[in-house]
Amino acid sequence: MAEWSPDLLEPIVPAALDHPALPVAIQAAKLAGRIIADYYHQGVEVRHKGIGELVTNADMEAEQAILRTIRDSFPGHAIMAEETIQVAAESDDLWIVDPLDGTNNFAHHIPHFAVSIGYYRAGRPACGVIVNPMTGDWFFTVKGQGAWFQKERCQVNSASRLDETMIALGFYYDRGAMMEATLDAIRDFFRQNIHGVRRFGTASLDLAMLGRGFFGSYFEYQLSPWDHAAGRLFVEEAGGKVTDCEGNPLPIYRKSSILASNGLLHDASLAIASQHWLALQSRLNSESKS
Repeated sequence: MAEWSPDLLEPIVPAALDHPALPVAIQAAKLAGRIIADYYHQGVEVRHKGIGELVTNADMEAEQAILRTIRDSFPGHAIMAEETIQVAAESDDLWIVDPLDGTNNFAHHIPHFAVSIGYYRAGRPACGVIVNPMTGDWFFTVKGQGAWFQKERCQVNSASRLDETMIALGFYYDRGAMMEATLDAIRDFFRQNIHGVRRFGTASLDLAMLGRGFFGSYFEYQLSPWDHAAGRLFVEEAGGKVTDCEGNPLPIYRKSSILASNGLLHDASLAIASQHWLALQSRLNSESKS
């Protein structure tokens, strides 16, 4: 990997984008990205939140930098953040923050992780920023103003059949029934002669890559709102579609399944993802009663 430079965290924002929350989100992402990059190069202690679920000081310090930046500009806004704050009630002005999406990659020194910041107004995504601080890949989106990678406006791909594209997916930390359901779904996707599957371990970047046209669809059976808050809008503004794995709108105050696609492949992808999702729910319900 080439030598890292702080200049990677100096984005050129597309002139077409205009939203009062966007500059704040960008500044917060820059500060968090610098903290994460410093820890990446200097080393960091890794702690376990659960089986396979890690957290580091980089997560915590980056989140605090984001919270301070948002509160300085919008002291009355609510914030849902992965590590320290989760709001219990709905708010008209809500920031949904993942200070370090892809902590497991970060902990293993794989330079594929991101800061993800989404701003929601009256329960709907209004703008979002995602940045990989190691590569300087910036993704911007504002409702009604498009999805942008650096200064390039993005569009989902035009595949209309699963055998014309590749799909992406994520695994939740569960190593039991949910993992098995995901593997079963992958098997059925391959039976549709997809070009392949990719699992990179950072949901926000997976969604951004779908918005850029690299994938036809993406699914995961359990994902937190901070993992998809900014990426969801990026996909939608790039012309795609995002639901849960039953075809319902994504909730923003709790974990849920997720299915994102270029739109043309949503029904075909949903037919596979929902089948195994519903079977998983039935199995978990039966186990809970036994």
